[in-house]
Amino acid sequence: MKQAKDKSPLREALAALTPFATKTFYFSLVVNVLVLAPSAYMMEVYDRVVNSRSHTTLLMLTLLVIGIYMLLEALEWVRRQIMHDAGMELDQGLRKRVFNAIFSARVQNIPAGAQALRDLKVLREFLPSPALLAVIDAPLALLVLVIIFLMAPALGWFAVAGALLQFVIGVINERRIREPLLAANRSSISAQTYADGVIRNAQVIESMGMLGHIHKRWMTRQQDFLLQQAEASDHAGTNAALSKLVQSLLGSLLLGMGCWLTLKGELYGSGMIVASILGGRVLAPLVQIIGSWRQVEGAIEAYSRLESLLKEFPLPEKGMPLPEPTGFLSVEGIVACAPRSPVQILKGVSFRVAPGGSLAVVGPSASGKTTLARLLVGIWPAMQGKVRLDGNDIYQWDKEELGQHIGYLPQNVELFEGTIAENIARFGDPDPEKVREACRMVGLEAFIEQMPEKYDTQIGDDGSFLSGGERQRVALARAIYGVPKFVVLDEPNASLDEAGDAALLNTVKHLRAKGTTVIVMTHRLNILGAIEHMLVLVDGQVQRFGTCQEVMEALQSPPAAKQPSSPNPPQG
Repeated sequence: MKQAKDKSPLREALAALTPFATKTFYFSLVVNVLVLAPSAYMMEVYDRVVNSRSHTTLLMLTLLVIGIYMLLEALEWVRRQIMHDAGMELDQGLRKRVFNAIFSARVQNIPAGAQALRDLKVLREFLPSPALLAVIDAPLALLVLVIIFLMAPALGWFAVAGALLQFVIGVINERRIREPLLAANRSSISAQTYADGVIRNAQVIESMGMLGHIHKRWMTRQQDFLLQQAEASDHAGTNAALSKLVQSLLGSLLLGMGCWLTLKGELYGSGMIVASILGGRVLAPLVQIIGSWRQVEGAIEAYSRLESLLKEFPLPEKGMPLPEPTGFLSVEGIVACAPRSPVQILKGVSFRVAPGGSLAVVGPSASGKTTLARLLVGIWPAMQGKVRLDGNDIYQWDKEELGQHIGYLPQNVELFEGTIAENIARFGDPDPEKVREACRMVGLEAFIEQMPEKYDTQIGDDGSFLSGGERQRVALARAIYGVPKFVVLDEPNASLDEAGDAALLNTVKHLRAKGTTVIVMTHRLNILGAIEHMLVLVDGQVQRFGTCQEVMEALQSPPAAKQPSSPNPPQG
């Protein structure tokens, strides 16, 4: 069961930051009042000190404005710190949720990668940025505009005209920069993903002299990114320059208009200079926003990607705890395809395996064996039908609850940086006796005893310090750690030598003796000596099902003697 899709975890996390935003607004209100201090200082100097020629008044006013400047910087630091704390709160509230969504996407072969984590970083760093603080300051600039109106309505309307012109520049900037910036972001992600794949396959590229061709393909992607980013930067730079020009012109024109009003007797003293300074303050937030628009647009794009990912992969709801499985497997007419693919891989597959039973699934390449393995352990969902373990839908079963009772060896072995013991114990608290038992069963004990640090030996990223056969045996030991009730092995002998094959046969026999249900996907039939039943899968359909002896005899019979398999295959 999934959470309601209309709920937005990202919006809920941002809504939880309301107290931080409220504090920042109050501090911003004080800051925007204090930034008027230089204007007030100027008015007092021109109107009071110059006329009175009082050195004491000048000293006190100067000390006062210095204190205000120090307070202003302190408040600026405080509000940046508040928004920094808001960013950390956002990260703390979403990091696990985002990680789980990336994991769910990867399970379904959707390349979310680390982009979502980078998007979360962009949002976290955007919160205390000058661009967002300028957004908060923009409404408060109305306070300055009111003061200009009180000084002279004509100056106020002139400032309004300048603000509207600045707003128009901002709208044009957004429209001109949005598409090339989005395209640049997409090209950047594509180039980075391609580079990551190249690095992962460095040995293949080096051995066959492919680096030149690969580099050329990566440079094509990188060049697209650079061209689109340059286009966006050109538009952003032009509009930022135009925005600063308007701000400078407005200040000077307000000074000229103030002088004209002074000559007419409608403005007095230093008002014309103060009006010029205040006019610049009205436009300052808009200038800051336009100048930082690439950062603003990047935050919007990151928000959009995160929102889409979190909605598509919601957290599963916790169901009722289920009893420990006994291993009774029932596959009921499953039709399945790879996630996001319309092509059916499995077409009405049905069979049953009793607790403690064993089944070998054989068939040519691309017959659907790996897809079936993924459905049997609940990684992929079925389009139609169900895979049930002890009568419960295995895809809906809470994997943290079920995981200790399941063993799975994928076709492509995946190990993790850490020790041998940690990998075998699935990175829980290793039980030394269970780890040793699993290693004995798969024939790893002699190899481990030769290592300087025994079970605490580091195996490197993805087991890079191990050979192919050693990696497969470690992964097999991980699958059978603790003797789970249900084990699925996908091509477990692909990288094993003769000794490894013998150890695998003994492992399957030992699991069966312990009452474990074992399913093996294989091309190599020497495993059949430890298997009870056999299923032949061809083009996603069950062609034969029965005991290994029955199926082998049927396969060796002349074509005319073959009978169609029963629509209700016998229980294994």
